[in-house]
Amino acid sequence: MEVIRYPQREQWTALLKRPALDVTALFDTVRTVFDDVRENGDAAVKRYGEKFDKAVLSDLLVSEEEMQEAERLVPEELKQAIRTAKANIEKFHAAQRFTGEKIETAPGVTCWQKAVAIEWVGLYIPGGTAPLFSTVLMLAVPAVIAGCKEIVLCSPPDREGKIHPAILFAAGEAGVSKIGKAGGIQAVAAMAYGTESIPKVYKIFGPGNQYVTAAKQLVSLKDVAIDMPAGPSEVEVIADNAANPDFIASDFLSQAEHGADSQAILVTASEAIIAPVIQAIQEQLERLPRKEITGKALANSRIILLQNEEEVIAFTNAYAPEHLIIQTANYTDIAARIENAGSVFLGAYTPESAGDYASGTNHTLPTNGYARAYSGVNLDSFIKKITFQEITAEGINRLGETIRVMAANEQLEAHRHAVTLRMVGGGEK
Repeated sequence: MEVIRYPQREQWTALLKRPALDVTALFDTVRTVFDDVRENGDAAVKRYGEKFDKAVLSDLLVSEEEMQEAERLVPEELKQAIRTAKANIEKFHAAQRFTGEKIETAPGVTCWQKAVAIEWVGLYIPGGTAPLFSTVLMLAVPAVIAGCKEIVLCSPPDREGKIHPAILFAAGEAGVSKIGKAGGIQAVAAMAYGTESIPKVYKIFGPGNQYVTAAKQLVSLKDVAIDMPAGPSEVEVIADNAANPDFIASDFLSQAEHGADSQAILVTASEAIIAPVIQAIQEQLERLPRKEITGKALANSRIILLQNEEEVIAFTNAYAPEHLIIQTANYTDIAARIENAGSVFLGAYTPESAGDYASGTNHTLPTNGYARAYSGVNLDSFIKKITFQEITAEGINRLGETIRVMAANEQLEAHRHAVTLRMVGGGEK
């Protein structure tokens, strides 16, 4: 792991870069699968499932019997943990409900907004040896609160044609409508275009590998909306002499075990914290079961020593981390000056793991610097807002001349005429 001491500002640009893949190189492959699924529906999805997941499927949808079997297989301890996390996620996201207030912008002119759920949404949940059942909660719970009519979930099956029971249990608890046995590009295609079994949706959410990311990006160009651009996961830790090196090391390693392309960085103005953190990372790494993957990710990680707190904050806002952990004596003061971050974890006892699972905030967050312009998934992600306006006869007479002048100066005569006809004494036919 590289340690960079006192870099000049002109060197920051290189330090802000993440491990990233240009998924546009995969677009031709993605288009081929899209065309096949559009033309052949379920048959194409099943064929790709057999090719990539080695699963021979008779039915793409999970049955009620399979849901019941999953509930029997999930340990009671995990069931309770999922229910506790769900309750916290519900509480936090329900508090985000929008109530549109009617505003009289001028006498006789009233404007307001109405929040309406996106009717059909699709959730992609990766499978594999470490199934992300927590992501089911992060996406399905706010979708239910928003009032989405149909929540479709797709996840790749194993070789026996089954989806991991924890994913199915979480989906059942959260209120998912339909669950499809499909992964990769074909799952995105099925939700984007619809098949005999999997309904077409209006917006697709969820993480995935580079092929899923490429599929989501391509489909978002003209067919359906997506949650946000996705990339490898990342964490930045801000620490001072008051920080616990073991805590910092554990946060570094919990990020690194996501995958070999993950990145963790420590940004500090304290030379004294660096050596203890490196030692703690080395000691804890040896005890991890995913040591090989985690160790590779540490090659992308670095420690950056800056001159002072001002530089630390400036660098952080330029980096715009997905996850930001602030372990300093004055973490509240620093947090108030953070402008770009996906989710922020304050103080020694707030690990990233809490937000990943059960504190209540959402763990689907912008990566690769997109936190400069994107929010993480929240209730608004599943909602569209419709604006309304109502103008009385008095209102159009008061506001009409303003509209007429503006329309005339934009040389839009029909616009001007539509207002003039409604005004008392307009005199135009």
